[in-house]
Amino acid sequence: MQRLKIVSASLACAFVLGVSSTALAQASPTGTAMASSATAATLKQDMRKLWTDHVVWTRDYIVAALGDHPGAQASANRLLKNQEDIGNAVAKFYGDAAGKQLTTLLKEHITIAVDVVKAAKAGDKAGLQKADGRWQQNGEQIADFLSKANPHWPRATLAEMMKMHLSTTTNEVVARLNKDWEGDVRAYDAVYDHIIKMSDALSDGIVKQFPDKFGARSSSSQ
Repeated sequence: MQRLKIVSASLACAFVLGVSSTALAQASPTGTAMASSATAATLKQDMRKLWTDHVVWTRDYIVAALGDHPGAQASANRLLKNQEDIGNAVAKFYGDAAGKQLTTLLKEHITIAVDVVKAAKAGDKAGLQKADGRWQQNGEQIADFLSKANPHWPRATLAEMMKMHLSTTTNEVVARLNKDWEGDVRAYDAVYDHIIKMSDALSDGIVKQFPDKFGARSSSSQ
């Protein structure tokens, strides 16, 4: 009888351990899932670095240009290099031609921004209006290009994001021209916060469009 109790207890213990192990295995991410999650996280981190560089070097140029600092051209050159970096990152998913096309559009975005800053500094209202019109049009072109590349990047959403990016950047220029230093800081905070959201939206769209690269299920299967 004692032996039967011991055997029964052993079986019960084994059963509990088996159930616990199964539950733990189901609750814990597999090595593949963890690796996939890490890959998606790396993409998000890399994209944030590229797009925050975009606003950091834009600000560096604004500060230098409005302050007549000799480093303004160096800042502009570094900013243009950043557009190449973004294009190269996109090319990994959409091909070299797409990467070059985006780089071209983004470089236009920067060269027009330089014209915007110059016109604002000179108090050239007509020149500023003309440059801003070209800037807005370029933003629409970027939204068009990206939305056609990825169905998870709705054009309307991207167009609104680009408008917000241009608006917050303009606020930086205006605040600094007016020597509104507190407003300048708030404007830069707004630019930075927005570009993080925009970067994350782009990263999320890539993961959804290429689930096999990130070990995720496609949105159509969910």
